[in-house]
Amino acid sequence: MIRAREFLGAALSRGFDFYTGVPCSFLTPLINGTISHQELRYVGATSEGEAVALATGAWLAGRQPVAMCQNSGLGNMINPLTSLSHPFRVPFLLVCTWRGQPGLKDEPQHEVMGGVTHDLLTTIRVPHRPFPDRPELIEPALDEAVKLMADGELPTALIMRKGAVAQDEPLDQPPYAPGPRDTALDDRTRGGPRPARRDVLESVLAEVPPEAAVIATTGKCGRELFALADREQHFYQVGSMGCASAMALGVALNTPRTTVVLDGDGAALMKMGNMATIGATAPPNLVHVILDNGVHDSTGGQATVSAGVEFGRAALACGYRSAAVSDDTDGFAAAFRTALARPGPHLLHARIAPGSPPGLGRPTVTPYEVARRFRHFLAVGPR
Repeated sequence: MIRAREFLGAALSRGFDFYTGVPCSFLTPLINGTISHQELRYVGATSEGEAVALATGAWLAGRQPVAMCQNSGLGNMINPLTSLSHPFRVPFLLVCTWRGQPGLKDEPQHEVMGGVTHDLLTTIRVPHRPFPDRPELIEPALDEAVKLMADGELPTALIMRKGAVAQDEPLDQPPYAPGPRDTALDDRTRGGPRPARRDVLESVLAEVPPEAAVIATTGKCGRELFALADREQHFYQVGSMGCASAMALGVALNTPRTTVVLDGDGAALMKMGNMATIGATAPPNLVHVILDNGVHDSTGGQATVSAGVEFGRAALACGYRSAAVSDDTDGFAAAFRTALARPGPHLLHARIAPGSPPGLGRPTVTPYEVARRFRHFLAVGPR
């Protein structure tokens, strides 16, 4: 058995300084120790998939992140681990508990995952080793994990058995205190014909500062942005639907740069818990744009349920500083300029028309290249 402070200190000496995750009783002392540690940042995620996206954003911003979860939560992580971490080759440390370990009594819901945890990680190509349960094993375990991450440029997991960490770490966490926010939605709708996505993206490109980071969600959004202009400040997300706003939060919390995320209605609906985390952490440099055409445009135009959703009011309820809704290019451009000039986070709900230009291509820059140049851009700025 080890103590949380022993692991956290050794991990910090190797650069691991940003933690996120979803609690598990096995993880209690490690999470409590992280929250109480003055040199570490812990962001509680609303889902394990969100934690992967947060860790990805933190890594892009130059941090060494750690994501923590119960092994049952691996089910929520599979999509971003395979379609975000792998194509972009983003390494981070994953601490995963082993509930339902064969031979040990546990709750029935852990039986299946407990029996397949190691095989599942192997199948999705995540290297894994035992979490250290004796003080003399901490540094060798971390050194091996660091090497695996460096060699493979992928997440590496340490699997924690029951009782590996002493349950003696008190929790020193201030209560959540909501920050200031507008009391009303800024309604800029006019009821006329809605603009194309391309028109709104052109407004973004015309107004966004050259030193700002721009993250485009999966599907037609990133493809159209690339077709309009390919810039080092752009991150074109592929796969991992719903993760763009959490990834942008990981960036915004770890850089002073303005961070703009171009989300979609279907993607935002998939992980609305991201909005609660954004509101709670309240990064002043984050502008969250939801391009809402009411359909899943990349897969044939099937309707989403966004017609009945007021994203701006939801954002204000979650703690965003301000929110606006628009249905034309002029209204969006004005709201975007206002958001860039004020501390956030801000939510801009842009109602747009479905469809995209014929013959729309895909980014010709590989995900690996996108991630490395974006990370470099965050570190040194525009050329």
